[in-house]
Amino acid sequence: MTTTWLVTGGAGFIGGNFVLGAVRRGIRVVNLDALTYAGNRDTLAALDGDPRHVFVHGDIGDRALVARLLAEHRPQAILNFAAESHVDRSIDGPAAFVQTNVVGTLALLEAARDYWKSLQGEAREAFRFLHVSTDEVYGSLGETGAFTEDTPYAPNSPYAASKAASDHLVRAFHHTYGLPTLTTNCSNNYGPYQFPEKLIPLIIARALAGEPLPVYGDGRQVRDWLYVADHCAAIETVLAGGRVGETYNIGGNAEKRNLEVVEVLCDLLDARRPRADGRSYRAQIAFVADRPGHDRRYAIDAGKLRRELGWSPAHSFEQGIAHTVDWYLAHQDWVARVLDGSYRLQRIGTAA
Repeated sequence: MTTTWLVTGGAGFIGGNFVLGAVRRGIRVVNLDALTYAGNRDTLAALDGDPRHVFVHGDIGDRALVARLLAEHRPQAILNFAAESHVDRSIDGPAAFVQTNVVGTLALLEAARDYWKSLQGEAREAFRFLHVSTDEVYGSLGETGAFTEDTPYAPNSPYAASKAASDHLVRAFHHTYGLPTLTTNCSNNYGPYQFPEKLIPLIIARALAGEPLPVYGDGRQVRDWLYVADHCAAIETVLAGGRVGETYNIGGNAEKRNLEVVEVLCDLLDARRPRADGRSYRAQIAFVADRPGHDRRYAIDAGKLRRELGWSPAHSFEQGIAHTVDWYLAHQDWVARVLDGSYRLQRIGTAA
């Protein structure tokens, strides 16, 4: 029997990469995406005409639609990537984040619970609901230490608060109703198909356009960087062998200051696409006012995932970032298509 998964948010950055990989390995994917600004069918162009990929334009909050898809396609798992995910946008408009990340996740959980209860025997035993979340729910770290699965939640942005609420709902549905859930909390992802509002594709796009490269505050904020293909592999690992009801942290073991990331990008572009005047792209770096409530440091301890399931990242930061720059240079047409009139690489989230 062909394995079928319902993937929500599968036209976004992480979800799109996940769907591309799963379908290529023979999984049949029913892909539900609302196609907001960050969801893009171009990401899935390689799957056009592939019968193993069923794309459905719709919202996770549409209970009737989700129930129909579950009844029709009978998936063995639901993987929830659907989310509003950009901190700056959550500062400007938190309501959309609550609607998708909290209300939408609740509706999806209710549909999943009802579907799971309708299953019998082995199908019911095997079913999983995997919720994809973020390390931002844990708040900010000091100079040392790392987030573990036992770190108390302390979200500091509307985005992080909405994801924390969704995580708690997933936990509650497991403990209250017995729904076989799994939750993953990942560090900062990067790689192909990321919407150009996020740091790495934003810097690449602005550098090539000859525009200033904005670095928030002093640029010394620290993030743990995770190549998206490694994240996708980790999610499949958790889905296959994770203990029901558990949370697994996924990290890239690659802590970098934001300024350091920007400088690495400039150096890679210097080598691959030199400026006409011969100067380094570093000349375009511009320090700007910091983001309101900007967390100082995140770091993930992925030891539980490594010990229990044997996963570790396959790409170093140096390998992943070089591949990412090469991908964006080779796919400038994709970048041009995803940038619409509502976002043209400008600064957002200043809470002005």
